[in-house]
Parts: sequence; C-alpha cells; structure tokens
Amino acid sequence: MVQLHVKRGDESQFLFNTIVDSPLETVIQQITSVYNGRLKVERICAEMAELADHGITLPGNMQGLTEDQIVDLKLVDEWEEKCVPSGGPVLRKDEIGRRNGQAPNDKMKEVLMKTVNEAKALISKKQAQTNVCVTMDMVKDALDQLRGAVMIVYPMGLPPHDPIRMEMEDREDLSGTQASLQVVPEAECQLWWAGKEMQRGKKLQDYIGKNEKTKIVVKIQKKGQGAPAREPLITEEQNKHMMMHYHRRQEELKKLDEADDDSHLDSDWSDRQALKRQFQGLTNIKWGPR
Repeated sequence: MVQLHVKRGDESQFLFNTIVDSPLETVIQQITSVYNGRLKVERICAEMAELADHGITLPGNMQGLTEDQIVDLKLVDEWEEKCVPSGGPVLRKDEIGRRNGQAPNDKMKEVLMKTVNEAKALISKKQAQTNVCVTMDMVKDALDQLRGAVMIVYPMGLPPHDPIRMEMEDREDLSGTQASLQVVPEAECQLWWAGKEMQRGKKLQDYIGKNEKTKIVVKIQKKGQGAPAREPLITEEQNKHMMMHYHRRQEELKKLDEADDDSHLDSDWSDRQALKRQFQGLTNIKWGPR
C-alpha cells in the first residue's frame, strides 16, 4: 500500500493508504471525503460542547435578544418544551443569547463531553504521529458516536434549526463563516506533490512509480489557489532546538572566556620574584626626589 501524508499548507492532516494503480479521480474523491468529514466532526464537537453548557439553539429570530426584547416582541420558543434533556434541565444562561440556557444536568453533560473527546481522538491530527491512517469508516464511526450521544441526552431530538441536527442531516449552511473557507469541494480539489499538480485522468503510478511501499507527502489545495508554498527546510521544532543549542553554546563560551582571564597576573601574590626581592631588601623601593 502507498501511504500519502496529506497536508493543508504546512499543517499535517492525516495519513491515507491507497494503491499505485488507483486513478487520481478516485484518490482525490476519497481524500476530499475524509478531509471534509473530519471538519464536520470538529464542527459538531464544537457545537456539542455549547449544547452541554447552554442547551439547545434558539430560533434565528430570538438569537442575540435580551429577555426584555423577547417579551416586548412576544416571541416564544416552541421547541423549549419539546426538546427537554434527559433527567431534566439545569439553568445555565448563555451570555451571548444564542442558546436557551436549559442545559443538561451534570450526568448528561458528562455523556456528551466524553463522546466529544472520543470522537475528536478518533479523527485527530495526532493519528499521523502514531502512523494510524484515518479512513472514511473512522469518520462515520465518529459521527455515529456523536449522533448516539445526542439521542441519549435528547431522546425527543433537537430542533430542526439546531446546527448539530443540520450537520447530521447534511443541511448545514456555512456561507459567510470561517468554516466555509476550510472546506474543499471535491470538484475544486487539487493534490500537489513535489511542486507538481497531480492531474486528474492519470494514475498515481504515473507520478510515483510502481513501488507499493512508497510514502509521500501530498498537499490538498483549492483550484485556482496555485501551487502551495514549499515547506521550510527545517521545522519549527527543529529551529527551536537549534536556537536552544546556540544559546547554551554561547553561555559555555562566555564562561570559558571568564575562566581564561589573566588579569590576576598583575596581582602581588602572582609575582614569582616577590619572595626573592623580599630577601634581598628590594621591596618598596621608590625612585625620585624625597
């Protein structure tokens, strides 16, 4: 199996296994699915942390309003009584007014956060450091775990406008958000290796040869963004170690310079002829008129 280390810019994303005979259309489609799937898991995890803290999302026309404004406008959240967390709600007000403040109790919150941490670990970028390849099955497993945790805490389901439910039903609208800049649509995805774009219509072996044990670093890029920047010759960690070594060496040289100081040779106690002159009565001789 050929191992591709997928990066976005200089940041490591995940490891991906394939074969040299794979068409690049297939490789790009699979890598894009895993890449965007990981982003979806991360977005859901972020929203579930908010869900655990402050309850379900308010309808769009109520978000950001104060309690007095909601009363004055006679707005009512019809989902508040329908979507009650298991074990009853706990009041935890959302200061930014995005969620209703009817949070799950501590036991249910623990269920949500434990699942969030497990899902994050499953698709983490750290998997590449342990030589574990992230697959689409692992992404789906993480999504299933998150979906199951939500069903346990909210057996009646979440409101249709809640971002978690929209993500799980593939109805999310990311337009105008920072998250939309991270997503790479399959049709716009390009893979770059060794400063060259790996063209659709060819096979992987057209670029890397027929050795199935090959390991390469590929960079995922949106169409039209041009070639990704080349990586620095040394990593940030290596640069850090080099600077530490340079500083230690400078300190060592400074101490050696201090130890090599010969100004003490001007002292009386270091004069080898002092004892001889003392016996001869030649000490404290002064020249000049008295």
